[in-house]
Amino acid sequence: MLVRNRVIVRGVVQGVGFRAWVWRAASQRDVAGRARNRPDGTVEVVLEGEPEAVEALVHACREGPRGAVVTEIEVFDEEPEGLTGFSAG
Repeated sequence: MLVRNRVIVRGVVQGVGFRAWVWRAASQRDVAGRARNRPDGTVEVVLEGEPEAVEALVHACREGPRGAVVTEIEVFDEEPEGLTGFSAG
């Protein structure tokens, strides 16, 4: 069974390698999706995969990589689309 979460990450999350960090973490857990910077300074992360793996990544997004200062995340449950691979662009 696949699940999908869309995560909006707020704080100092652009210019600190957040997208590349999520890409590496997702690749290690076989999670598909994407990460992109938004014009408002947040990062949007879409994660699709096994429930435990997605949950672990959502939890990791609460801290982010070294250099990031995460102040808040919002998590939205969505219907899986059958994504493959991960895009951090």
